[in-house]
Amino acid sequence: MYIKRTLIALVVFLLSLTTAVQTTQAFSLGSILGDALKVGGISVLVDKFAVPLNSAINTLLTQHGMGTSYATKVVPIISIGDGSYVGAAQVTGPQDGINQTQAVLQLEGNFSDSRFRLKGLIPVNAKSVTNISRVQGVGVSAQIDVKI
Repeated sequence: MYIKRTLIALVVFLLSLTTAVQTTQAFSLGSILGDALKVGGISVLVDKFAVPLNSAINTLLTQHGMGTSYATKVVPIISIGDGSYVGAAQVTGPQDGINQTQAVLQLEGNFSDSRFRLKGLIPVNAKSVTNISRVQGVGVSAQIDVKI
C-alpha cells in the first residue's frame, strides 16, 4: 500500500512539474517585450538615421569606385514572416521609383535540402506586408545591420 501511494504521488508531482515547465516556455513575457522593443527600436533608428546612413553608404561606394548617378535612400527591411523591421537597406534607381519606395521586403527560403539559404530583397511601395507592390526599376544597393 505504501509503494502504491508513493508511486501515485510521484506521478502527480511529475505531471504538475511538466505542466508548469510547458506553461513557462509557452508564455515568456520578457521575450515578447524584448522582441517588441527590438523591432520598435530598429524602426526608430532607421527613421532617425536614414539620411546620414544614405550619405555614409554613398561615400563608401564612391571611395571604392562604385558610386552611382541614380537616386538613393535608406528604408527599413520588413520580414514577410511577421511584418517586423529587421534592418535597413539602401535602394537605388530613378528618382520617381525611389520616391515610391517605402521599404524592402525580405523573403527567405531554402534550396537543395537546405544546403543553400535564399534571401530575396524586394523594394516595395508600403511599410506593411499587406497591399504592397514591387517598385519596378529600383534595386537594393546596400544592406545595413543594426546592433542592438
